[in-house]
Amino acid sequence: MTMSIELDEIKKREKGLRIINSKIKTEGIDSIVDLTGLAGGFDVTPKDISLLETYAGPAVFDEKIQKLGIEHMGGEKVLPLNRTTSGIAAMIITYVKEGDEIVHFLPKKPGHPSIPRTANLVGADYVEYSSIDDFKISDNTALVVITGTTMDHEVITEDDFKQIIQKAKDKDILVFVDDASGARLRRAIYNQPTAIDLGADLSVTSTDKLMDGPRGGLMAGSEKLIDEIKLTVNQYGFEAQAPLVAGMIKALEKYSPQRIREAYIQKDELYQKLLDKGLHPSTTPTGFMFKQEDIKDEVTKKVGPVDVSADIIATVYSMLLLKNYNIVTIPAVGMPGASKTIRIDWSAKDSDKLTMDEMVSAICNTFEKTAEVCKNDCIEKVLYD
Repeated sequence: MTMSIELDEIKKREKGLRIINSKIKTEGIDSIVDLTGLAGGFDVTPKDISLLETYAGPAVFDEKIQKLGIEHMGGEKVLPLNRTTSGIAAMIITYVKEGDEIVHFLPKKPGHPSIPRTANLVGADYVEYSSIDDFKISDNTALVVITGTTMDHEVITEDDFKQIIQKAKDKDILVFVDDASGARLRRAIYNQPTAIDLGADLSVTSTDKLMDGPRGGLMAGSEKLIDEIKLTVNQYGFEAQAPLVAGMIKALEKYSPQRIREAYIQKDELYQKLLDKGLHPSTTPTGFMFKQEDIKDEVTKKVGPVDVSADIIATVYSMLLLKNYNIVTIPAVGMPGASKTIRIDWSAKDSDKLTMDEMVSAICNTFEKTAEVCKNDCIEKVLYD
């Protein structure tokens, strides 16, 4: 079976969002089952809304976000951002110049694309390491980046964390931690300290990942560093406006690690149910996942060899899971470059909308439907039409 298809990241995302829009119009918002762990939330009150003005909002909300943000992340000061990516870009623009090197340590490659892209923007070299034994800092290194938790929720050990930070400190090099979901996952499940308490200079987290906040970023560090980055943030328009900050405040006020810890326990039962069906997912701290190669392998078992890349097949699977079961996963609606892993986050609040058996049934049936689509050469129709 041979099909010449390339994945159009923009068109497939537009298709995924059209499906969600149609579902909401016909079945209501409560019909959507978002298990990405990125559903976020915007739980603001009428009083908050009355303050959503250019100057009144920041005047009131800054005091609250500083207190709650420092409690959540550590440090002396926090900086609300319109996206975590914005914070990463602003930090690199502020501290890295042409000819410098950025060294990135993470549990598994690759890192978030915003890091190498911004390195390229400023003319810096960029190197990734996922082995502590291979990790090295050169004379040109201006910044060490650590990813606390990957997009697939693989977590760096506390020992590796400390070793990398110490290596950087020995050479007086700035340490920045991309702790998008790790600020909660590392701490709730593995009882690790905040990145700042581990010795990092700066840390950023995503306020929609494993917490009920809007899509945005929150950076923490010393007052001096945050103020320097804040200047860049304001120059480039990366700051979070008052509505976003109001949503972040509510999310931080509501956040509890308990739901994450409960999912950590329940995921073993869910995993066993999938094994009993002959499937072989990987576990995550809060659920399970099928990597794109795993999905292609399952489809190949059903219909024979398929000459289509694994990322496309995984995106088809995600689109069918959304269309037929209202279950949102990242490949169908994620931004360009996002992981094509089908990751089910059982700590997501929408997991209350279905039982484990219903979840397993949807997973199994979607493998069958994905195989049919590949067999009948209907991939582009599923992805784009």
